[in-house]
Amino acid sequence: MIVVAQRCSSAKVLVNKTVISEINLGLLLLVGIEVGDGQADIKKVVKKISHLRIFEDDNKKMNLSIIDISGSLLVVSQFTLCGDIKKGRRPSFINAESPKLSLRLYEDLMSSFRENNIQTLGGAFGQMMDVELINKGPTTFIINSKEI
Repeated sequence: MIVVAQRCSSAKVLVNKTVISEINLGLLLLVGIEVGDGQADIKKVVKKISHLRIFEDDNKKMNLSIIDISGSLLVVSQFTLCGDIKKGRRPSFINAESPKLSLRLYEDLMSSFRENNIQTLGGAFGQMMDVELINKGPTTFIINSKEI
């Protein structure tokens, strides 16, 4: 599972020019689910992101987690993160999990964050979305469940 975590002061998802999800202070998570990902990957990602100290304390040091600041998550499925662009000019998505299994894992991921008492909103799985973000910092991290 590949996650791009972007610290934000606000983020929202629109479908057909209509806002379907919106958060203020927190993280926008773009999530790519790869072939072979499962519950173990979800547990690792949730633990890492929930406790990652990337928000500033009173001394302007990155010392606080999403839990510490009572922030929100906006989780958006993005299969293109699994794209392979090593050969040719057109990406291959052979590493992306099937839509049916990806949807289940995406929903499980959001449920796991909610079980940790983190307000978690989602995008529109499998639909064309416009994602707006004010990246605070900018601060962006790439998390790969196979590397943590």
